Amino acid sequence: MRLCNSTVFAVFVSFSTLTLGAQQAPKQAAPATQTAPTQSSPLTVDTDPVRSPDAEVPPTLNGEALKKEGEGYVLHTNVEEVVLNATVLNGTQLVQTLKRENFQVFEDGVKQNIISFQHTDLPVSIGFVVDNSGSMSKKRPAVNKAALDLVQASNPEDEAFVVNFSDEAYIDQEFTSNVNKLRDGLSHIESRGGTALYDAVVASADKLVADAKRPKQVLVLITDGEDNASTLNLDQTIRRVQELSGPVIYSIGLLFGDEMSHAEVRHARRAMELLSNETGGIAFFPKSIEQVDEIAAEVARDIRSQYTIGYHSSTPSTQSGFRRVQVTADAPGMTKLSVRTRTGYFPVSRGTKKPAPQKK
Repeated sequence: MRLCNSTVFAVFVSFSTLTLGAQQAPKQAAPATQTAPTQSSPLTVDTDPVRSPDAEVPPTLNGEALKKEGEGYVLHTNVEEVVLNATVLNGTQLVQTLKRENFQVFEDGVKQNIISFQHTDLPVSIGFVVDNSGSMSKKRPAVNKAALDLVQASNPEDEAFVVNFSDEAYIDQEFTSNVNKLRDGLSHIESRGGTALYDAVVASADKLVADAKRPKQVLVLITDGEDNASTLNLDQTIRRVQELSGPVIYSIGLLFGDEMSHAEVRHARRAMELLSNETGGIAFFPKSIEQVDEIAAEVARDIRSQYTIGYHSSTPSTQSGFRRVQVTADAPGMTKLSVRTRTGYFPVSRGTKKPAPQKK
């Protein structure tokens, strides 16, 4: 789930009806600007999960912001639409015939009013986040082929970028719909160093927030080991993605072979399952490299088959804290349906901006 573009309601209020200080001009908050990041690498990670509010507060009326326009003032209220990408299963089969009335959305146990609903093949912004550590060298040809097959099975209006990571995360291809450019980005293999998986995920989520052109966003994470080099831990990574209203994460863990101990495999599997489950995706654990292409096709089907459901939270946006979300579905003639979506989100406070990724 992500917070979609805010809907702004404007109510014109006559200047003569406002009770303001005697002839005192209201002080406006300076508009924040954001400069598009330049293409460079490596990516570094903004580890501060706290957004900074604007320094100045505009004049208000009944608690809402006022803006001077001509001879009067306009009252602006942000109402953020919470958007959920949901996959529905009947057993193991995808269900693609449901209507708006088949769904119920609950936030912190309170039923919400669905205001938008789509079940179409929406274009997607995809980030391929691929382990480039030394142990991946022999697996990369099959991994690269699977990633390209996923792109070719997708909507032609999709865009994708490539991040290769070891102990640092590098953008090896900026957003593009050109398969040949993506192939070149995936071919930049310099297997070395450790596995900074969490840092790579957060840096890639930051990039989606800053640069993606499609509202539906996905990360495909492919790795063969547990994190051993990040500045962030697992809990911080999940929270950061949720605070960014970040992407659905599909994880592919290549945990077969004798390179890892049972404890390392267990830790790596848990991390990928949590990253995917908390964001509405799936974690896959193939038993051989030959299964990766089949999994990539399944990821493509899952992305293409999702329902997009929007609602306005009944809780004020000024109330901070994690909002837990649940979606249920039912339909005549079907057994109990299961719905997979994000477990929740942190509201974006009014007057704040999502941070852009830092590069050097």
